[in-house]
Amino acid sequence: MKHDVQRACEKYITYIQAKFKVLPYGLYTPLFVPKKHLVDISMDFILGLPRLERSKDSIFMVIDRFSKMTHTMPYHKTNDATNIDDLFFREIV
Repeated sequence: MKHDVQRACEKYITYIQAKFKVLPYGLYTPLFVPKKHLVDISMDFILGLPRLERSKDSIFMVIDRFSKMTHTMPYHKTNDATNIDDLFFREIV
C-alpha cells in the first residue's frame, strides 16, 4: 500500500509541474472603456416571475456601461427575437 501511495503522489507532482507549464499567467487585459452613451451595452433576461396585470411574466434588462444605467422592460416569456428586437428599439433607441 505504501508503494501505491508513493506512486500516486509522484503522478500528482508530475501533474502539478505540467500544469504550471501549460497555463498562461500574466496580467489581465482591461475592458474597453466606452466614450459615449449606448456604445457598449449588456442585455439580460429574468424569467419565471409571477404574472403581472398585463400577463407579463419576465423582465428584459439592458445595462449601459457608460452611464451605469439599467433599463428594465416587462415582456412575455414566449416572445421571440423579433418581439424583443421591437421592444429594444421602441424603449431604448
